[in-house]
Amino acid sequence: MTGPAGFLDGATASWPDTRDHLTAGRPVVLPFGAYEQHGPHLPLATDTLMADALARRVAARAGALLLPAVAYGETSNNAGFPGTIPLSFDTVRAITLDICAALHRHGARHLIVVNGDFGNQAPLRLAAREARERYGMPVLVVDYPGLAEVAATVCDTEPAGPGFFHADEVETSVVLAVAAHAVHQERAVAEYPDFPPTYPALFAGLETLSASGVFGDPTTATAAKGEALLAGLTDAAVRLVDAFLREVGDDARE
Repeated sequence: MTGPAGFLDGATASWPDTRDHLTAGRPVVLPFGAYEQHGPHLPLATDTLMADALARRVAARAGALLLPAVAYGETSNNAGFPGTIPLSFDTVRAITLDICAALHRHGARHLIVVNGDFGNQAPLRLAAREARERYGMPVLVVDYPGLAEVAATVCDTEPAGPGFFHADEVETSVVLAVAAHAVHQERAVAEYPDFPPTYPALFAGLETLSASGVFGDPTTATAAKGEALLAGLTDAAVRLVDAFLREVGDDARE
């Protein structure tokens, strides 16, 4: 299915549509999520819902092919909570490289990965480096750019730690904006764990820090805040994507 300015939804696109998009050198966006606990009030698929929502907005603005989201990630720090299904570091890396190999084979010039979980950062960045070395394929990993700044202007509560947003006002607001039916706001509780001085250098399962799985205060979350957060994140991500495409010499959108 095509949309404004060349946007192509990969979930409903045919192979000829995809071929034409790739051979024209147009951008490709991959949401990379996770399946892990997000407190008693949010769905296990929160990271995937958020990554997909941001990726869809970025792809629409960039005239990109939006691939279906990868719904699992490296979430070993939440493995102590029932329902969490973590992939290994090597599996996340291998999935990303396999996707890059297939895209490259069919003419893609580059890939933009919108990452929804902290644990994916290291394997995604290693895969990005290897894709460049193996296929000459630049890969940009987008990790919610400017989130702390946007959250400071939109939200009423403080994060549990610097740059630490998990099952809090930020994530709850975004999920209320994109999948309100999946939120049990009546179960939301505030919890601000004490992080040991060795965290995160010394691994600790998050169940040892938070009984509820919440880090922060989700009780003040609203869908309107979620829309404002997504708008700010989209603007920041699009600026980053535009800089990336200029740097790699992409002119297919001109």
